[in-house]
Amino acid sequence: MTAKGRRVWPGKPYPLGATYDGFGTNFALFSSVAERVQLCLFDGREHRFDLERGIGQIWHAYLPEVGPGARYGYRVHGPWDPGRGLRCNPHKLLVDPYARSITEGLDWQPVLFGFDGDPMGKPSLDDSGPYTFKSVVASPYFDWGNDRRLETAWNDTVIYECHVKGLTQLHPEVPENLRGTYAGVAHPAMIRHFRALGITAVELMPVHAFVHDGFLLEKGLCNYWGYNSIGYFAPHPQYASGSDPVAEFKQMVKALHRAGIEVILDVVYNHTAEGNHLGPTLSMRGIDNGAYYRLVGNAPAYYNDYTGTGNTLNMRHPHVLQLVMDSLRYWIEEMHVDGFRFDLAATLARGLHEVDRLGAFFDLIQQDPIVSRVKLIAEPWDVGEGGYQVGNFPPLWSEWNGKYRDWIRDYWRGQPGSLPELGLRFTGSSDLYETGGRFPHASINFISAHDGFTLRDIVSYNEKHNAANGENNRDGESHNRSWNCGVEGPTTDPEINDLRARQQRNFLATLFLSQGVPMLLGGDEIGRTQQGNNNAYCQDNEISWFDWKTADKDLLEFVRGLARLRRDHPVFRRRGWFQGRPIRTTSHGALPDIAWLTPEGDEMTDEHWQTALSRSLQVVLDGAGILVPDDRGEPILDDSFLIVFHAHPEGRTISLPERRWGVSWRRVLDTERGFATEEERYAAGSPLAVPPFSLWLFRREGP
Repeated sequence: MTAKGRRVWPGKPYPLGATYDGFGTNFALFSSVAERVQLCLFDGREHRFDLERGIGQIWHAYLPEVGPGARYGYRVHGPWDPGRGLRCNPHKLLVDPYARSITEGLDWQPVLFGFDGDPMGKPSLDDSGPYTFKSVVASPYFDWGNDRRLETAWNDTVIYECHVKGLTQLHPEVPENLRGTYAGVAHPAMIRHFRALGITAVELMPVHAFVHDGFLLEKGLCNYWGYNSIGYFAPHPQYASGSDPVAEFKQMVKALHRAGIEVILDVVYNHTAEGNHLGPTLSMRGIDNGAYYRLVGNAPAYYNDYTGTGNTLNMRHPHVLQLVMDSLRYWIEEMHVDGFRFDLAATLARGLHEVDRLGAFFDLIQQDPIVSRVKLIAEPWDVGEGGYQVGNFPPLWSEWNGKYRDWIRDYWRGQPGSLPELGLRFTGSSDLYETGGRFPHASINFISAHDGFTLRDIVSYNEKHNAANGENNRDGESHNRSWNCGVEGPTTDPEINDLRARQQRNFLATLFLSQGVPMLLGGDEIGRTQQGNNNAYCQDNEISWFDWKTADKDLLEFVRGLARLRRDHPVFRRRGWFQGRPIRTTSHGALPDIAWLTPEGDEMTDEHWQTALSRSLQVVLDGAGILVPDDRGEPILDDSFLIVFHAHPEGRTISLPERRWGVSWRRVLDTERGFATEEERYAAGSPLAVPPFSLWLFRREGP
């Protein structure tokens, strides 16, 4: 058939989205409630074409000679009955949920809303087309060369969490036209930084196309973090330096892979930017509201909200599950990413209300031959009842270990009773993961992340300072487990600044020496501050951007040293759990793979572990006690190390362990002076003066 002088063929129901084949483009859209669907093409004017309703409630058409760069959208005709959860309105141009590319520019106007004044009343008859996004047909062609996923082993992985724009917006070595873009992330200056830092994977905060909330724009702010998705296949267009965000994203991945660096995406499949019943109609709401969203059972005019954002994606619906799985496979197969961090992942597991660790979504992941082979990381909580699920995800998954963050912070700020938790978190959190058939890499260890204080602010502020967010400091977490070391915010007091520097090194050394996978918040290696703002989600400015000119170079060198130490010594990145029992026999008797010792050098007892005021201990890691072999089945042998933890405001003298654990020890580092630059040997049993709040690391000399 023809329409407005252009040929239109029936097309096919699959694949969903807009698929260019070299001659034309097939368009396919799912809607179970539509009575008519119109495809709208834009070339300065809008041209509308009716789609055919095919099998599986898929509407489709094929347009010859329509190719990459063509802008389009949909208008869905169907029932408008908000009280029953039906919100079709053909006056609203809708983004294709499968769009591979989406234009910039959403003009927040009342016309974007499907209702006319009353959200339960009549539909709006005003056309949103001139004010909303357009979907774009993307080219499937890209020269990947010999690029492939790197498949870095979990125990060798070091993750760097960062924001595409904030990372390079102020970087003096990145050309101005590339700052804040995908090309900026892949610039040689950044790759040199990643490699020198020992990073094996960058975890990018959301790059799915997202929406800036109208209420933030009115205040001169924006949704900087990007946890407000509108397109699960399209790279966010504002992060592109040129006109093709898809090709630029692929080029970034290719460049990072060439440098041996994996790409992990922070993905937000739990909700969309359309919000609750008062939100705009931009895509899924107008296509099939009841299929895509979790509606309140006895009041379907409203939305279940397990995310704190107004709506929750309906993971019980087969087409929504298909959408998410298709999106994941697309980013793996077409965009070559290496893994995903799932925002508020507990939401994805919800059945009716409870969190079900064997929910349909996790079953699909488990059996999928593509998605099941990449790195999968859960943020194991949401805001709903029973949403805190740390330790409860299936065996394929790793998790952001919130307990690691909380207890390591508590230990180093001198919180009484935190010593037992230090022991558990330092050794990989076996209490959370071992019984589920998982391994230490299930624990993604972190001290700080995008949500909360930066590392420097953890040691500089007791209270949040979020006034710039325009909510009278009400937003953000109030219980930060931070300690300002005596003064709130910046100070010229040299003793406090020395203590803050030492505390940062304490946190970082603990992170890199712990079993599990270390995740470093981007900027913590250079002492980045957000001026006490612990919820900078709306701050696209110097509060969030990395200030490379004022980088703490001493701290940067310390982190580089920690990364080298971890890379060179497998005892710090074991694949299996510590046994805590005799593993081998020496002339001094049977030795375990790990030993916990008091400050006096004696083996720890239950009494010492449980004493509320205990804040000091020594840990021996036996490099000959690694039971899990390497990839070729060969035994792994390493040096043995002694770590001294002391989180007390007063210094003390400890006794290094007796000869049973080692004849002599060489200092590798301490967090007061940094890495050793000359030989410092200490005989077994020697006294050691340890300053307040410090960590020491020694390597055993001799057999």
